[in-house]
Amino acid sequence: MLLEICASNYQSALNAQKAGAHRIELCSELAVGGITPSYGLLKKVMEELTIPVMVLIRPRSGNFVFSNADFDIMKRDIELCKELGCAGIVSGVLTADFKIDIRRTSELIELARPLPFTFHRAFDHINNPEQAVVDLVNLGAKRILTSGQYSKAIDGLENLKRYQEIGSDELIIMPGGGINAGNNSAFAKANFKEVHASATEIIEQTKEEKVPMNSPKFLQENIEVISGKENITTILKNLQHED
Repeated sequence: MLLEICASNYQSALNAQKAGAHRIELCSELAVGGITPSYGLLKKVMEELTIPVMVLIRPRSGNFVFSNADFDIMKRDIELCKELGCAGIVSGVLTADFKIDIRRTSELIELARPLPFTFHRAFDHINNPEQAVVDLVNLGAKRILTSGQYSKAIDGLENLKRYQEIGSDELIIMPGGGINAGNNSAFAKANFKEVHASATEIIEQTKEEKVPMNSPKFLQENIEVISGKENITTILKNLQHED
């Protein structure tokens, strides 16, 4: 069974290669489910490592309903990944009613060719996952990364088996979400071809916490966080009054 490691920094990618993992999905910011890695990180990994690199194309955290600007960024990032010689693309777009955005996802799949396309864990937000599997087969996706619509893939194992039956030989179902050394054998026994894990180790760099930079209110997955035009205008007006 192939092991893909979700690597959110250079050290993780290097560790995956040294440990003998078969492939990585390169991203940033695991705390928000991953976003597209920086150009610097991507280029360093591609230049210095030999492990196959799948790249997460997700321009921001939050929901998976993307604006025209978001979508344009995603397409530019896919083109960059192809130029750098990446092994594949991991992405996907949903509609506001939790279905696959067929038109946009199809466009991403076509743009990614000849690289294989993995539809990422936006799949776990879909209302009708069985139909979504059929849709992704028809669109030409290579695989689906999913936890079976549970927080942890081990809890969604029966759903994952059902998706695998629907996808048959045309689509790889790759379980991901909370997979570790204690439960990975369950997926091998269920005859999955691939699994996805972060194999996370938390390293405390300092003993003292300073001013917190994390903002829990921004971590909801049904929101999009923007700098508001009216808020900016009001701040500017207030500044002008102080002059």
